[in-house]
Amino acid sequence: MKPKILVTREVFDETLAFLVQHCEVESNQQDAAFSPETLAQKLADKDGAVCCLTDRVDAKLLERCARLKVVANIAVGYNNIDLAACTARGVMATNTPGVLDDSTADLAWALMLATARRLTELERRVRGGEWTGWKLKQWLGVDVHHATLGIFGLGRIGQAIARRAAGFEMTVLYHNRNRVDSDIEKKLHASFVTKAELLKQSDFVVLQVPYSPETHHMIGAAELKLMKPTAILINSTRGGVVDDVALVAALKSGVIRAAGLDVFENEPRLNPGLLGLDNVVLAPHVGSSTEDTRRAMAMTAARNLVAALSGGKPPNLLNPAACRS
Repeated sequence: MKPKILVTREVFDETLAFLVQHCEVESNQQDAAFSPETLAQKLADKDGAVCCLTDRVDAKLLERCARLKVVANIAVGYNNIDLAACTARGVMATNTPGVLDDSTADLAWALMLATARRLTELERRVRGGEWTGWKLKQWLGVDVHHATLGIFGLGRIGQAIARRAAGFEMTVLYHNRNRVDSDIEKKLHASFVTKAELLKQSDFVVLQVPYSPETHHMIGAAELKLMKPTAILINSTRGGVVDDVALVAALKSGVIRAAGLDVFENEPRLNPGLLGLDNVVLAPHVGSSTEDTRRAMAMTAARNLVAALSGGKPPNLLNPAACRS
């Protein structure tokens, strides 16, 4: 008999076709997010799940899902999954690293350029009929070229962001929990600095760290005050890394110049203070949202799940201690 699995959100046809070859599939192609209770009910008789960041997998859920062997997240981040609880119950958890690096880096750059040149604000003004002709000092932005780029988190995506900076002849600074190899620094022309130095020296501060208790509100009022008043903050990683209340206050008072945000605390609900500000560019968590990348993410998750249920070790296993012989 084929193992029984649940696909918790809508996926592409080729992903379902691949899964059907190996599993008995229940799929939520209507794409309505399940409540915790509904998710628990649907997973009670399942051997595996292909899930998303909208699905919370924790000890409370796992207590009701005795058959569950694997949860395959369609994302590189996995703060929706309690790894310790999964490991304790022998449930393998996987993610989709690598396939979304360049698309996510592109989005970070889109936010930088749009924020620096005030594009979303200016489009609203053009559409609203406010543009009456050219003026020398009209709606001035700031240059990206030759500026200093500071990156928190020089992992795969952070490195992809840094590589793109070469075309703009930027100075690249970075801060990591652990310094990267000197060969990577040389290749990227990136200099390791302290957190405070990065905040003080950078014209653009880009966040690419995973969300965890350690990174919760790593950018708050104190950190924003360290930044240049002309600096721009870009958050294209996870909501909660930035204290959105402190950010709104900083944007209103001119502590920093502007911000470009793809992620938010408590998303999809936004801090209402962000909506009335012209000096912030807002995007709806679309860092990896290109057709090719999302297709690759879904197939990577599907292959992870099938490998786990076929008795093998999935290639993107997050908790090796959960492997069952």
